[in-house]
Amino acid sequence: MTRWQWLIRLLTRRMWFRAALVSAFGVALALASALVGHTISYQFAATIGAKSVDGILTILASSMLAVTTFSLTTMVSAYSGATSTITPRAVQLLIDDSTAQNTLATFLGSFLFAIVGIIALSTGLYGETGRVILLVGTIAVILFIVITLLRWIEHIARFGRVSDTIDRVERAAMAAVDTIAVPLTLSTAPPLPDARGITPVLPKTMARVTHVDVAVLGRLAQAIDVDIHVLALPGKLVEPERPIALIAGGCDKAAVDKVRQAFTLSHHRTFDHDPRFGLVVLSEIASRALSPAVNDPGTAIAVIEASARVMLRLADHRTSEDAPLPARVHVPAIGMAELLDDWCRPIARDGAAIVEVGIRLQKALAAVARHAEPFRPLIEQAAFDAAERAKAGLASERDRSVIEHMYHGHFAARNR
Repeated sequence: MTRWQWLIRLLTRRMWFRAALVSAFGVALALASALVGHTISYQFAATIGAKSVDGILTILASSMLAVTTFSLTTMVSAYSGATSTITPRAVQLLIDDSTAQNTLATFLGSFLFAIVGIIALSTGLYGETGRVILLVGTIAVILFIVITLLRWIEHIARFGRVSDTIDRVERAAMAAVDTIAVPLTLSTAPPLPDARGITPVLPKTMARVTHVDVAVLGRLAQAIDVDIHVLALPGKLVEPERPIALIAGGCDKAAVDKVRQAFTLSHHRTFDHDPRFGLVVLSEIASRALSPAVNDPGTAIAVIEASARVMLRLADHRTSEDAPLPARVHVPAIGMAELLDDWCRPIARDGAAIVEVGIRLQKALAAVARHAEPFRPLIEQAAFDAAERAKAGLASERDRSVIEHMYHGHFAARNR
């Protein structure tokens, strides 16, 4: 995905974008009746009885304003609830929800359609024949509102709930896995070129990398005959003293600036192209559920299972053959050790005193280890750490023996 495609994607996900688009369509539909009204005969307009459109538009305008306000209040309440009871990092997924945005856009667009129609009717813009077109448009808008309301009623029953948020984060992490063009490896230390003839590309501020335009880097590498080594993947925190890329070969300041512009930086981390962030947010949800104030191990177990599915997708991930990386652009791999730390360590730490969480974590790690055999040593190390934390946190000797039995049954017994 190029930088411009990425920026357009971000724009279309903004809440105001769909609302503005549907509102403009509503205004255009209301004014179009005056332009095509002359195609309707006066006798047909009198037969239809289009004068009733005045009262319909008045009812529509008053009701849509109330429904829009109510829907917006409901959405803000869901955002506030997710921030205080789940994790603030997941709120962006609720804000990007397409159903909620379409609902708000429909109600606001219908309100503007009714307002513009009432104003135009009061000025006599439509005439007797134009009212027919306005009536047909009003009926179409009402049908669209009814369909949207039915979808919104079904959607609002689970919008912002813990299970719904977990599913959203899992889907975002899965989508990020499918879009990344880098392999999975045991270590994240990339092979760096010889220090001679290397030009570092330094960022101008401290921020998070949210997108790397690899296509631009590939064209630039071919144009100036150099190799470009990317050091900062999406999600990485960069600073002005540490390079985000290295250029192997002769280049000028303009080329360095072009390489720097291929990296999109933001103050906040995003889910796109960053599967580690999805695992981090899932672990935060589990940590919040395991806090003494909440004490909800069931949510932590649901998070463990969702994270395990993401890890299985990561283990199956291969670089795309349809869109391979440019030949002279070198991108580092994602390290399994960092993924396991993002997923397991917070849950093992905060759920050490709950035996059910420890059991489920051992089973999930064993499932990932069976599916990703090359990474078994790292997964076994994470399982050992989780078992040790659980044995230190559990008060019952029987619970400690259960955790130890789970670990030895899935991991240690295979090494004998």
